[in-house]
Amino acid sequence: MNLEGKMTIDKTAIVEGTNQLEEGVLIGPYCSVKDIKIGRNTKLFRYINAYDCEIGADVKVGGFTEIQGGAKIGDRVILSSHSFICDLATIGNDVFIGHGVMTINDLYPPSQRRTGSSSHWQRTLIGNGVVIGSNSTLFPIVIGDRAVIGAGSVVRKDVPAGQVWAGNPAKYICDTKDLKYEDGTYVFPELT
Repeated sequence: MNLEGKMTIDKTAIVEGTNQLEEGVLIGPYCSVKDIKIGRNTKLFRYINAYDCEIGADVKVGGFTEIQGGAKIGDRVILSSHSFICDLATIGNDVFIGHGVMTINDLYPPSQRRTGSSSHWQRTLIGNGVVIGSNSTLFPIVIGDRAVIGAGSVVRKDVPAGQVWAGNPAKYICDTKDLKYEDGTYVFPELT
């Protein structure tokens, strides 16, 4: 285990294998981590299972979340509680993921059990600055930079950069730059 500088690892956490943990990392109560790379000042709060993955700097991971092997999470990501980030998922920088978001890599599970291979699994790519509402399900897709996914959406198609999609199945709603609060102010004024 490579431990760089000061960090906090709760006495109930299980830390196994070869890990690279940078300064300021917090591994909270009842977390289980194995063979991972975690960037500076990242916080894994409690009951997190993370293995064979990479988590960037200044990330906050909420409780009861699993991050599987092969997943990559960028910097300054908020990954809210009860979420599941599967193998082959890549999350960009400055992403917000609401509670209970699920990524899927196997369209016809359990393909690995039936075939003995994960060769049928597919990638999910989430761009930079993306916002994903709570309880959304993401099939193997690409979500472009600065896109917004409404809460409860089931996303089965690629979402272009700068668009808002919502629903089951998720459909185009508007461009991110045009998204407004009820009082008429822009949600992302820096884009207008």
